[in-house]
Amino acid sequence: MNKLNIQDTFNQELPADPNLSNTRRQVRGACFSYVTPRQPSNPVLVHASQEMAEAIGLAAGDTQSEEFLSIFSGATTLEGTSPYAMCYGGHQFGSWAGQLGDGRAINLTEVVHEGQRWALQLKGAGETPYSRTADGLAVLRSSIREHLCSEAMYHLGVPTTRSLSLVLTGDQVMRDMLYNGNTAYEKGAVVCRVAPSFIRFGNFQIFTARDEVSTLRSLTDYTIRHFFPHIEPGTPEAYAEFFKEVSQRTLDLVIEWQRVGFVHGVMNTDNLSILGLTIDYGPYGWLEGYEPDWTPNTTDRSQRRYRYGQQPGVALWNLVQLANALMPLVKDTVLLEASLADFQLKFPKKYLAMLRRKLGLATPDEGDAELAEELEKLLAYTETDMTIFFRNLSKVEKDGGLPANKTFFEHLQTAMYQPEDLNAALQQKWEDWLDHYLQRLQLETANDEERRTVMNNANPKYVLRNYMAQLAIDQADLGDFKLVDELYQLLKKPYDEQPEMEEKWFVKRPEWARNKVGCSMLSCSS
Repeated sequence: MNKLNIQDTFNQELPADPNLSNTRRQVRGACFSYVTPRQPSNPVLVHASQEMAEAIGLAAGDTQSEEFLSIFSGATTLEGTSPYAMCYGGHQFGSWAGQLGDGRAINLTEVVHEGQRWALQLKGAGETPYSRTADGLAVLRSSIREHLCSEAMYHLGVPTTRSLSLVLTGDQVMRDMLYNGNTAYEKGAVVCRVAPSFIRFGNFQIFTARDEVSTLRSLTDYTIRHFFPHIEPGTPEAYAEFFKEVSQRTLDLVIEWQRVGFVHGVMNTDNLSILGLTIDYGPYGWLEGYEPDWTPNTTDRSQRRYRYGQQPGVALWNLVQLANALMPLVKDTVLLEASLADFQLKFPKKYLAMLRRKLGLATPDEGDAELAEELEKLLAYTETDMTIFFRNLSKVEKDGGLPANKTFFEHLQTAMYQPEDLNAALQQKWEDWLDHYLQRLQLETANDEERRTVMNNANPKYVLRNYMAQLAIDQADLGDFKLVDELYQLLKKPYDEQPEMEEKWFVKRPEWARNKVGCSMLSCSS
């Protein structure tokens, strides 16, 4: 891989752990520890993103080479590089957990191509000093989910880390998938994750918690220098401006999650990117029925801290923790509180603007908030598929016309899970809402086709529903990777009609998947 333009910075400019042994320990005064990936016994390439390969500077065909497989399975270390694991802490489910760190992730190197910096990271390539009691490995099911979802989110237009490759290691990994005492061996796998940086809120928190202000300053200055270069670091005002921009990126990220119905599932502070990217794809999911209280995480089943409707509130809570971490540099709480207040002020406005796009309302009107609120209530009352409903709503014309001369209720039923249970009162509420919506459309200057284009660019037709990922996992576990690629190709064009795929994938979650393991809620086990 001598084609890669290697330009390491994180492990060149920041303090390193002087202890080179790969033993579990508390790491002090360092941003990372050097560590070598574990040798896989028999690596096999499952899938690679040619698009991502080209983005880091590889040529067509490189992903099929033995050298590619060797490097991105962890078998070979790139010449001139020094792989490492990051040190960070974090709040997990609202409680401070102390040191966490890259327990199953190993950063290989950084490359620069066409002016863009990329960090390459292997997930599942072995233990690190931060692995605590874990083995540092990952299994095929979770690796398929991360590989597919990373790329699906990118093509949805949601800020995200990316995935270059997915490799079977040839090793068996013991896991208790549901944390219920039923352990079993699963196939081991490694994903190569790619992002400009994998720095998280928790990277800053750990140094403040330990009163290591010098290291905190070094990390913050590094982050600003490389990723916020328009800010001149070194003053309280500069660090406050840095926090303001992180807050804005986080707000924009959560708005995009809400737009497509994505639920992260584990919004711990160590799982929030300082760059406003979706990071760490564990027990995530997309809303099937529109249910604001839904979380895909079995660990969060009782508390539902990370449910869909709470994601904006948790993002703000996490930003408060980051603000606390930056206090030794900013010193004045007023400077940081201004950004937190700005988040609270802007969120409802940006959220409504996002809903207007989904509804095809280009000209703001004072009644839009009420229209949107009533719709969200109805979607929840009637267990209506969010993705299908919004996509189909674009077919409604200003004069109330619908495809095949259907009534609105007949058209709506295609998105409802239990339409036969809808009583007359709810049906009337839906009809009343449509009347309200049609009246509102009369204020729009765009014609039906123009409005439909705007709506279809805001409302994806295809998302990675959990049952779809599980079908690919089941086939891959039998050695058949065709469905992995089929879904990968489908999700590269989530807003396109793709009529050849409509009957198969533009459908509600099948009833057999409602409570099936892997198709509804998932654990953090990977």
